[in-house]
Amino acid sequence: MVTAGTDPALVRHARRVAEQVPDPELPMLTLADLGVLRAVEVGADGTVTASLTPTYSGCPALAEMRADVAARLRAAGYARVEIRTVLDPPWTSDWITDLGRRKLADHGIAPPGPAPRGPVPLRLSPTRQTVPCPRCGSADTEETSRFAATSCKALWRCRACREPFEYVKEI
Repeated sequence: MVTAGTDPALVRHARRVAEQVPDPELPMLTLADLGVLRAVEVGADGTVTASLTPTYSGCPALAEMRADVAARLRAAGYARVEIRTVLDPPWTSDWITDLGRRKLADHGIAPPGPAPRGPVPLRLSPTRQTVPCPRCGSADTEETSRFAATSCKALWRCRACREPFEYVKEI
């Protein structure tokens, strides 16, 4: 959003700076790749406001994301920076860009499939029965743990190449 009196080039530059901030838990992705960076605005008084949507309510990495975006913008010469948390609409794994999904796979992490739509039935088994191996592509995989290093990932193992890998869950 461009506010009256704000140079569009200034807004584009601020956005480019914020888009380059890496995710603290998945550093191969930027916040833009992950779909967490919602908007960057520059007010008439020069205040840069970046809006972030966490991957889930209570995400422990949100404080780090906020601090990293603010620090990058200040380092780029923006004296007044405000970081907002936007919860509506909530983030879904569909917001991960195609580039972000490729980066995950390139780093041995299986990207999520499409997020569920509408009411989601309660299941006591894994939500996804098949996760292709990001290393060899085999569908002969198994979940070894519903939770990994972060709540948004699960641990899987490929029966074909015998390699373990993380999988980003659909949210």
